[in-house]
Amino acid sequence: MEYKFTSTNFEKEVLDAEIPVLVDFYADWCGPCKMMAPIVEELAGKYDGRMKIGKCNIDEEDGLARLYRVMSIPTMKFFVKGKEAGTIVGAVAQEELEAQITKILS
Repeated sequence: MEYKFTSTNFEKEVLDAEIPVLVDFYADWCGPCKMMAPIVEELAGKYDGRMKIGKCNIDEEDGLARLYRVMSIPTMKFFVKGKEAGTIVGAVAQEELEAQITKILS
């Protein structure tokens, strides 16, 4: 299941999560973000129950984007026990994103 992270639910769904979380900071107008969307959606289903994977629209949630220093999109940030545990900036191959997920989960 792909989550939608907002300023309203970020603390509960990301920072207080029992399992690792991947937040895809994106915008609807961003070409590379659109390229990553099906990959993120597929991985959300594949790792459901082991990692929360979802999106945060930077145009709707500019405060979160500023707080987490999102300068380019897409930016994917990993959180473990409420702390940042890794970042990937830009469109990447599914294998690269999945390798980072595997590393976080191990």
